[in-house]
Amino acid sequence: MTSLIIGLGVILILYIFYLIFRVSNLVSIAKGRKTDRVDESNGVHAILFVVFMVISLGVFFWYSYTFFDDYTLPIASEHAVKTDSVFWITMAVTVIAFSIISIVMFIFVYKYQYKEGNRAKFYPDNHYLELTWTIIPAIVLAILIFTGLRAWNEITSPASKEAEVIEVVAQQFAWTARYPGIKDNELGKYNFKLIDPINEFGLDLSDKNSFDDFKSLELHLPKGKEVLLKIRAKDVIHSVFLPHFRVKMDAVPGMPTQFKFVATKTTQEMRDEIGNQNFNYELACTEICGRGHFSMKMPVFVHEEEEYEQWKKTQEAWLKQNPDYLKKVPAALQEAAMIKAGLQEDPGNTVAENEVK
Repeated sequence: MTSLIIGLGVILILYIFYLIFRVSNLVSIAKGRKTDRVDESNGVHAILFVVFMVISLGVFFWYSYTFFDDYTLPIASEHAVKTDSVFWITMAVTVIAFSIISIVMFIFVYKYQYKEGNRAKFYPDNHYLELTWTIIPAIVLAILIFTGLRAWNEITSPASKEAEVIEVVAQQFAWTARYPGIKDNELGKYNFKLIDPINEFGLDLSDKNSFDDFKSLELHLPKGKEVLLKIRAKDVIHSVFLPHFRVKMDAVPGMPTQFKFVATKTTQEMRDEIGNQNFNYELACTEICGRGHFSMKMPVFVHEEEEYEQWKKTQEAWLKQNPDYLKKVPAALQEAAMIKAGLQEDPGNTVAENEVK
C-alpha cells in the first residue's frame, strides 16, 4: 500500500511539472514572444553539459582509484595474473575511448550551440578521417582478440601428465567433486545412463580405475601443482566460478568442458593476506539455473601439496561407502575392486596385484 501511494505521488508531481511547463508556454504566447527564438537558457544548458562532463569524469576516475582494492579480489593462481592483465588492458583501451568520445561530444554541444548566423563545419567526404577511425580500432581490436585467444588456448590445451585431475559435477542446486584414488591416481570412466539416486556420478564399474575414486562435497586443491577441472552437468546449464583463481567455465549437459590452472596461495595464506581468519575460497554457480541458484555454492580449500595428499588418504572410496554396487562389478574384477576400495586386505597374490595395477 505504501509503495502504491509513493508511486501515485511521483506521478502527480511529474504531472504538476508538465502543467507548469504548459502554462509557461501559454504565458509566453500571450505576451507576444516568438516561440521559434532561442532564449538565454540555451547557453546555460550548453555550459551545464560541460560541467556535467567534468564532474562525471572526475567522480568516475576518483572512485575508480580510491576504491580500487574494494572491488578487485586478490589473485590466487598463475592463470589469474594473465587473465587480469588482459582484462585491465581491455579496460584501459575502453576507458580511453569512452573518455575521448565523451569529451568531444560534450564540447561539441557547447561549441555548436545555436546562435544566429552560426554554421557548423560540414565534411561531405573525408577519406583520411574514415581511414583513421576504421584502421586504428581494427588494429586495437585485433590485438585484444588475439591476446585473449592465446590465454584461452592455454586454459583449454591438454594438461600435463603430472596434473591433478578432479571432476566437478553440477546439478540443481549443488556441486559434487570426484577425485581419483591414491592407488592409481586416475579417474574411472562414467556413463550418464548409469546415473541413479546413489550412483550420482554414473560410475562405470567395469573400469578398474573407478574402484578407488571418492566423492567430496568440498573442493580441495594442492598449491603449486597444475589442476585440471573436468566439468559436466546433469540437468541444466550451470557455470563454475572460482573468483580468486579467475576460473570460469560453463557446465553444459552432454558437453563436458575443462579448465586448468595452478593455485598459488593456500587458504591460510589468503586469510593472513586479507586479515580475515574466517575466509574460505568459494565455488559458485554464475549461470541462473533455477530458483535455488543463489544457494549453489561449494567451499574450496587450498593446501600445501603434502597436506593435500594426507587429506586424500583419509577419504573413503565411493565403492566402500556403497558396497551394494559390488554386484555390478564384473566377476573377474571383484577381488581387485574390493582391494582398491579398501573392503579387503591385499592377500598379495599375483592376479589381484595385476588387477589393482
